[in-house]
Amino acid sequence: MNVMISNFPEELEFPTDIEENVRAAAEKVGELYGVENGEVSVTLTNNEYIHTLNKQYRGIDRPTDVLSFALNESEEPDVEDGPDVNVLGDLVISVERAKEQAADYGHSVKREIAFLTVHGMLHLLGYDHMEEEDRIEMEAEQRFVMEKLGIPRE
Repeated sequence: MNVMISNFPEELEFPTDIEENVRAAAEKVGELYGVENGEVSVTLTNNEYIHTLNKQYRGIDRPTDVLSFALNESEEPDVEDGPDVNVLGDLVISVERAKEQAADYGHSVKREIAFLTVHGMLHLLGYDHMEEEDRIEMEAEQRFVMEKLGIPRE
């Protein structure tokens, strides 16, 4: 799994362990769901920037924790002799919101960042939680991955 991580705005800096945590969670999803040849771009940001994206793309005028922009939502033709890479899409994670939620839920920032990465990755793979049945399935998948990461619910 190729995980490309960047910060936006660029002047935002995050501890290396946050990037390592995101990379480990994304790679674990790739391993468990058979997309080791996958590629994902992850942007770590703040509440202000993710608020702008949430309003622009979802029409929701507030910050959120993670946004997923999947590239595999429709059937695409196979490209002959193209690279054997499955470009899954983009994740945007508000580290600021993750820290707030970790405090609210009484668990570590590491757990929250890993959870948001797993949640976003599952969206890129087609999981959703709009309908009750889908929500139950996605929550089970999230628990499964978090346990495989060695980060069960605290």
